[in-house]
Amino acid sequence: MIPVGHQNNFTIDRMVVLLAMQRASILSNEKYRGIRLVLGTNSLRLISTNSEQEEAEEELEINYGGDALDIGFNVTYLIDVLNNVNNPEIVFSFADANSSCLVTIPNDENYKYVVMPMRI
Repeated sequence: MIPVGHQNNFTIDRMVVLLAMQRASILSNEKYRGIRLVLGTNSLRLISTNSEQEEAEEELEINYGGDALDIGFNVTYLIDVLNNVNNPEIVFSFADANSSCLVTIPNDENYKYVVMPMRI
């Protein structure tokens, strides 16, 4: 159940990404709560839309040189992960746009959180 070998990963400040997700989630669809994570070279964009065609976008600078990815998640699940971790940094790992996201804490093999993607 726990994925291994996710080669696309980045480390980010937990509070920075938590606050960005909370802001972007304001305009997410109330029923599905979907948010897109768009990864590019040294960039993470968080994009949400709703049925009124309103859109929120947050862009964060990250240290990332992996494959470009565009993957959707229920933002509530990601926010839950970030709210329940006390570590200042968190690692997000992905295999591709259709696979789960593995959230870990640097230097702590005992903490692993898996979030399944959704189509947006």
